[in-house]
Amino acid sequence: MVVGTRETILEAALGLFAERGFHGTSMPALATRAGVASGTPYRHFESKEQLVNAVYGHCKGELMRALLFEFPFDASERDQFRVFFFRLVGFFRARPEVFDFLELHHHQPYLDSSNLELERQSLGPVLAFFEHGRRVRVTRAMPSEALVAIVWGVFGSLFKAERLGHFRATEELWAQAETCAWDAVRRPESIREDET
Repeated sequence: MVVGTRETILEAALGLFAERGFHGTSMPALATRAGVASGTPYRHFESKEQLVNAVYGHCKGELMRALLFEFPFDASERDQFRVFFFRLVGFFRARPEVFDFLELHHHQPYLDSSNLELERQSLGPVLAFFEHGRRVRVTRAMPSEALVAIVWGVFGSLFKAERLGHFRATEELWAQAETCAWDAVRRPESIREDET
């Protein structure tokens, strides 16, 4: 497959923005990383702000496709959670620079309205999962946003620690982490019994 210049610039920008952040990335450094002439990025993107928004939208789209493609929405809540968590692990292990980028650029003031809307839409299926879980008394009676934050805290902190070289996360460790994340958001049996 032949990769076009725009795609080459986007991939180079992803790496630089992930490593250096928005303010630490210059367009000349980007051109060098992409292996193009210094003016070439400006033929595809009017500004660094437009470029970072293009990278953000591309990364969010790639992530959501990986998480939701042929998702087993008819499975039990427990099985849906397991599939989602391990798809999250698999995607970011394959594309760790996307994790680094999204962590650095999440809700930054230079994101445009379409990307802020994309962020809201990307959370929709996860929030709906927890809202449904609360209704059927499977997940805790907490705001869905709080439950999302708890799950992301388990995943994100563990993934970041592995990226920093603190330890190597094995398949067994990820399996234990998934169980811990589920235990943190599921409604305890004693509460379920009291409500019946």
